[in-house]
Amino acid sequence: MRKGESEQVIDVFKNQMDANLVYVDATDRFLGKLVDVAEPEAKRKIIGAEFIRVFEEEARKVGNEVSFLAQGTIYPDILESKDGVKAHHNVGGLPDDLQFELCEPVKLLYKDEVRVVGRELGLPENMVERQPFPGPGLGVRCLGAITRDRLEALREADAIVREEIDQAGLTIWQYFAVVPGFRATGVREGKRAYDWPCIIRCINTVDVMTAEVPGICRVCYDLTPKPVGTVEWE
Repeated sequence: MRKGESEQVIDVFKNQMDANLVYVDATDRFLGKLVDVAEPEAKRKIIGAEFIRVFEEEARKVGNEVSFLAQGTIYPDILESKDGVKAHHNVGGLPDDLQFELCEPVKLLYKDEVRVVGRELGLPENMVERQPFPGPGLGVRCLGAITRDRLEALREADAIVREEIDQAGLTIWQYFAVVPGFRATGVREGKRAYDWPCIIRCINTVDVMTAEVPGICRVCYDLTPKPVGTVEWE
């Protein structure tokens, strides 16, 4: 999860909406399943499967009171899964022995349409306008095999990016931080530092277009000023 996200969800549903919310911290379970797993599709499937198992275990604790599994599936999830762009655990990824009736009330809506529904339901504006977040969470923005130190670095970097853009009053369709699975040389307090780079992704789009460059799918601009980073990416 992003920094402060669990606390925000608890505050909205438990304190503001008086919902009977059960919060579970399953960090160790997820990270234990993801040791040395670097391939993004494998990470997505592992995270999705473990999510369902945690939900099942918690549901059993309240007996027969839980009969539905509600998911926030939206239409782009279905399109991406259908076209093989990337797997979504909530689209064709549920276990065959699922004991709950599936409920997906916004599965035919796009993100902007979901926000309209959120406002009609009276949800807080900071939740309605919250940055979109993938089902596997930061697990797919921490590139390569996930480690606790890199995940924590990503969590802090993402919080800074969101805070700075918010304070600047910028209107951006989506923005977030990514930490790749390699280090780069920098300078900290006059000494050599060998730490993780941070990639900032900002998107303003209506219709996402594609470009073809053999062997390349993204271009990153390095705007880091010296002396934070050295000239080379060694």
